[in-house]
Amino acid sequence: MNKSKPVENPYKDLTKKMKEAMKETKIVDFSNTEIAFADKSDRELKDAAWLFYMMNKPWVSNWGTAFGAWAVKWQLPFSEIVTQRTIFKQFCGGRTLLESTETIGRLSNFGVASILDYGAEAKSTEEEFNKTMNENIRAIDFAAQNGSVPVISTKITGLARFGLLEAMQSDSDLTPKETAEYKNVLKRIDSICHTAQQKGVSVFIDAEESWIQDAIDHLVNLMMKRYNREKIVVYNTFQMYRKDRLEYLKNSYEDAKNEGYILGAKLVRGAYMEKERNRAMELGYASPIHESKSATDESYDLGIEFCVNNYEKIASCNASHNAKSANLQAEMIIQKGIQKNHLHLNFCQLLGMSDHLTFNLAKAGFNVAKYVVYGSVREVVPYLVRRAQENTAVTGDMSRELELILSEVKRRGL
Repeated sequence: MNKSKPVENPYKDLTKKMKEAMKETKIVDFSNTEIAFADKSDRELKDAAWLFYMMNKPWVSNWGTAFGAWAVKWQLPFSEIVTQRTIFKQFCGGRTLLESTETIGRLSNFGVASILDYGAEAKSTEEEFNKTMNENIRAIDFAAQNGSVPVISTKITGLARFGLLEAMQSDSDLTPKETAEYKNVLKRIDSICHTAQQKGVSVFIDAEESWIQDAIDHLVNLMMKRYNREKIVVYNTFQMYRKDRLEYLKNSYEDAKNEGYILGAKLVRGAYMEKERNRAMELGYASPIHESKSATDESYDLGIEFCVNNYEKIASCNASHNAKSANLQAEMIIQKGIQKNHLHLNFCQLLGMSDHLTFNLAKAGFNVAKYVVYGSVREVVPYLVRRAQENTAVTGDMSRELELILSEVKRRGL
């Protein structure tokens, strides 16, 4: 009896190519601390180790940040100096654009771009809103003269009153005074986006609390529709810990296709989890946040897959400190044969955090940037408090950072 000839696997070559692609992604070795901390001197590395060691203790982090915020607010002697030489030094680029130049240059030396973020938020007066607008425009002018600064970032609550955004999201009509406010907000945002388009710079607009996010989405969609016709200028931010954001991302893509503009999508997990859940509980409505971290992770990674699969019509930024999500995008880019540094496929992390992702991605040839927050110590205190409190040992971020830093300290024999 003749043996039948074995059927040849029609996917043999494809499987081989995928395996080769998977092998190639191993060049993004996120455990390589030599690359991760190559920009830091021995002294800077030791300072970072001490800071993360202290922040890794919840009681120190909670008490220290609360006292520090209070001391800076009331201008206690030396409070700003102590803050500036410790947590500010780790997480901020400088007090001004000029002071931030050194940080931007150091990052650029290692192939890492900078996203300028003026640390103003939760402003309340027209004078403050106009100051934020003018500072954003100054940042755009600065970025236009610096090839390693392709993007600036802004918050709508630095340009508009929180109560106005709540009113916009409610079902009631705006009062004549609120309507006038709304028109001023539009002018500010449009001035920023128009200047960015003229100067060849992009703008990330941050996501905020769910009870004002619809109003923010409305404003950002107007800007994307106006300025994203030929190239990417404006990005909205999608907080994937929200149960509705994956669907909203897909709907935003369809709207952009139908309206003939490029969708800008910065994906984050989210920064207001406890605040969102507490408010939902107090007011008696279902929390908009996924019930588990695994559900959030799944939503985030599905969002990344959607953006990469539609990269020609979506300019995206994977703004995550999660190694698995970073690796997912890197693998997809290689498997699909897309240019690693394609303009529409980006990564970013916060300055002072996740250097193991940032510098190893840059070394491997991907587009990656650091959020470089700047502003006076007093202005950026709310941002610094969040860095300390959101990333305590409860989340594991501080433990991870400390472990990586100590590994590099040991490798250098310090």
